[in-house]
Amino acid sequence: MAKQLIVQLAANFERNLEDINRFLIEADAPHAYDLLLDELLGKVIPNLERYPEMGRQFLARPPSSVESTNGLESLRVKLLALTTDSTALREYIFADYLVLYVVNGDIVYLLAIKHHRQLSFDFDAQWGGRFRS
Repeated sequence: MAKQLIVQLAANFERNLEDINRFLIEADAPHAYDLLLDELLGKVIPNLERYPEMGRQFLARPPSSVESTNGLESLRVKLLALTTDSTALREYIFADYLVLYVVNGDIVYLLAIKHHRQLSFDFDAQWGGRFRS
């Protein structure tokens, strides 16, 4: 049986959860936040502990614009500061959410989470602190 990994929440992930809570309150759906937490704690985190490679490789998709090409190159440089594994950055989609995470050794770092109706990830804020827990 494969070794179970440890899942850690980056500070940015925690901020994203707070943003989602505010977003859902403004959308008059505060109950959806409780459902999100139940899903994270009951399914997503346990699954990532056992199957950390279940998410799609984030950098495997070809960019579709100059802006995304430039952004991905910057992201690759930042990722190389942490690991030489180009498959380490992964995305996992569940319910209405997208999670970005990195598998590094025995740890799965949850980097960011967004509701599909939120606009974008703030990579500069995320990578500036390098996995603050």
